[in-house]
Amino acid sequence: MREVAVVAFAQTRHERRQQALNEVEMLMPVLHQVKEELGIDQSQIDFTCSGSTDYLAGTAFSFVTTLDAVGAWPPIVESHVEMDAAWALYEAWVKIQTGEADTALVYGYGKSSPGSLRDVLSRQLDPYYVAPLWPDSVALAALQARACLDAGITTVEEMAEIAARSRRAAESNPYAQLRGSEDPSVLLEEPEIAPPLRRHDCPPISDGAAAVVLAAGDRARELTDRPVWIRGIDHRIDAHALGVRDLTASPSTALAAERAGVADGPVDLAELHAPFTHQEVVLRRALGLGDDVVVNPSGGPLAANPLIAAGLIRIGEAAARIARGEARRAVAHATNGPCLQQNLVCVLEGSD
Repeated sequence: MREVAVVAFAQTRHERRQQALNEVEMLMPVLHQVKEELGIDQSQIDFTCSGSTDYLAGTAFSFVTTLDAVGAWPPIVESHVEMDAAWALYEAWVKIQTGEADTALVYGYGKSSPGSLRDVLSRQLDPYYVAPLWPDSVALAALQARACLDAGITTVEEMAEIAARSRRAAESNPYAQLRGSEDPSVLLEEPEIAPPLRRHDCPPISDGAAAVVLAAGDRARELTDRPVWIRGIDHRIDAHALGVRDLTASPSTALAAERAGVADGPVDLAELHAPFTHQEVVLRRALGLGDDVVVNPSGGPLAANPLIAAGLIRIGEAAARIARGEARRAVAHATNGPCLQQNLVCVLEGSD
């Protein structure tokens, strides 16, 4: 296996509605930033891979348009995934493993504000038995939350504490959308919007983008003094049919964690892509994280949730904190689909 490291990471300031910029204009600053940080240009990038979704853009093959942000020259080797950009990072990691590339640029973006996001996400569902019922993403998450409460996995008080902690953590994150220091008891006074979920249990609607540069071995050491190494990465999927799944658990996350080697060493920090408060509890259990692990010091997706970039941001945030010396070994998690259907786990470590 080739050593592969995260050597640069950048993201936008996430906003509820970014009306002044289209997707290309939103992407260009972060793509320039990661390359300028390393002192390279596009000619020194061997592979480029993006994550996006046509459902948000409202047009087919929308990722082709955003290649304008990369630049028309020089010609590039490029690929794309129609899901969170964490999976684009996985593809880039595989490309480097094959020896066909030593460096890779990965990016993801999403503008969730133009349409009804809850309804747009319903198009991910089984088209024959579930989608025709038009259950939206929050309603499905509420079903999962109710199952967790009934099983004793969590409580509404713990869910409120997760929301409050995430907003407090976001106070120090200049890119976050939601910040605050509300007491959990105050949050619990909010009305339920999809029982048992309250507004604080749900992610904000966010427009944003992010980019990461990967590099192999000695090339990573040439580009930065503090490469953050990917020690393990894996992704798995649970059944598409919600009725055959135990919504209180995430076996695909547990399997991905096992294959990525989460248990092979102590974990200081975890960036979890848990858009809903109860999902953090489910993921902590699946990953086997103890109470001593710092979870989502960035505020996580409860503070900013730019679809298609949020999972990649978890990897970038974890890598950035390791590079700053705030953690030695971290776990980053990304999800895609309803009720934690598809899950990716990445183990990151700093240099010796």
